[in-house]
Amino acid sequence: MPSVPARARLGPRRRSCGVGGLVVALVAGAAILAASSSALARHPEQPETAPRPGNDLTFLDHRGPGPFWYGAEINAIFQSHPSFRAPYSGPNSLRPGAEWALSWLVTAFGTYTPTRTTELILDPEIALGGGLSQAVGAAGFPNLDVVRNPTLSHAPYVARVEVHQIIPLSSDWVPNEDRGPISSLALVPRHRLELRFGKMSTADLFDVNPVGSDSHLQFMNWTVDNNGAYDYAADTRGYTWAFVAEYQGPRLEVRLGEMLMPKVANGIDLDWDVTASRADNLEVEIKYAVADDWRGTLRVLGYQNHANMGSYREAVAAFAASPAATLPDVTTTRRAGRVKRGFGVNVVQELGGAVRAFGRFGWSGGQFESFAFTEVENTLALGADLAGAAWRRPTDRVGLAFVSNGLSAAHAAYLSAGGRGFLLGDGGLTYGRETIVEHYYNLHVWRGLFFAEDVQLLTHPGYNVDRGPVWVFSLRGHIEI
Repeated sequence: MPSVPARARLGPRRRSCGVGGLVVALVAGAAILAASSSALARHPEQPETAPRPGNDLTFLDHRGPGPFWYGAEINAIFQSHPSFRAPYSGPNSLRPGAEWALSWLVTAFGTYTPTRTTELILDPEIALGGGLSQAVGAAGFPNLDVVRNPTLSHAPYVARVEVHQIIPLSSDWVPNEDRGPISSLALVPRHRLELRFGKMSTADLFDVNPVGSDSHLQFMNWTVDNNGAYDYAADTRGYTWAFVAEYQGPRLEVRLGEMLMPKVANGIDLDWDVTASRADNLEVEIKYAVADDWRGTLRVLGYQNHANMGSYREAVAAFAASPAATLPDVTTTRRAGRVKRGFGVNVVQELGGAVRAFGRFGWSGGQFESFAFTEVENTLALGADLAGAAWRRPTDRVGLAFVSNGLSAAHAAYLSAGGRGFLLGDGGLTYGRETIVEHYYNLHVWRGLFFAEDVQLLTHPGYNVDRGPVWVFSLRGHIEI
């Protein structure tokens, strides 16, 4: 899965009377070090009023002149779990015996700004190692970095190649608060249109949250860092080709994205027939502030996926009607032109400066098969992070989050009958909501070097009351260059 550049914003610092009651509170936890990926170069004609990057959080000083910027990050995650109760297992089960896994994700970032409003992005990447149980067995899998198909090549690949064009809608240019690998311009118009075309991650731009979106400096679980019910368009590695248009202003943002879907569920090949296969995404973002250090952002997302999807109900019915069938198979019921819809709500709220709370709610139609992200039809996530200033470690973060994931009745019946998705399939199922609690502490060691410990408790992994609970223990090393 792709690393996610720091893009998430909180609301403006000036007082607003609009949406002040949106406070999602939970226990203090952990967060994003936005400055670690926001250190970028400025174009020669840009004045010294450009924002100063956090060079004490990277190994390279990216403030030098010139239209080029380059950097890299290395993320390594070691995970293990002890043995747990499992009366039965299937081919897509989290293995009940004790096991460990190590994953590596190395991404290089490069941008070129030929003009004040144009940016070209090229990011090569390499993914090594793997996840626990070959990255199956839990809808909220504990490591967002792992590739969901262990047979893929470990050779380097192009993660992002984009053209990013800004169209000014005002003459007032301000420091770029989103400065990072996918937006390296130091100054931007206060009101503007942003157009992007190329290969990217949908999660770079949609459903971003400054407390829970970055597996390199924050939480690691799939459904903490993303809305589990958001079946966002992506190939197996987490990328797609897309066109995205955004309006960005100080209080309101609106973005529309058209993405390619994979040809098959969890597939590496994308379908270029956009008349029958595509993803439509629309997100509205409202930024507000009830006072200084009490800023917040509310994002509301809607999406619909057009793809060659199978039907869980049809698969179960065909299995019941065929005495010769051994298992229901949703792939045999695929039909082009089917549409899956869903929505999500994403909120983050500062609570006086040191603490930030966040929440996500998501729902998607459960008639057709999960296709691109994970097997979740409804989800609720709550969490918070706390900066370490109170114990004289201001660049450390500690975080805590809770997630509850659920399935549609049709999806649960399919798994109960022995069916398999691309992630789940124990050979049977006693359905219960999959719940996850995750804690981490991210330690800033020196400049761009970070270490973290992380503990996750998965109850009813894969929605199966008969299996688990599972404790997952993690250590992470991160280098920001």
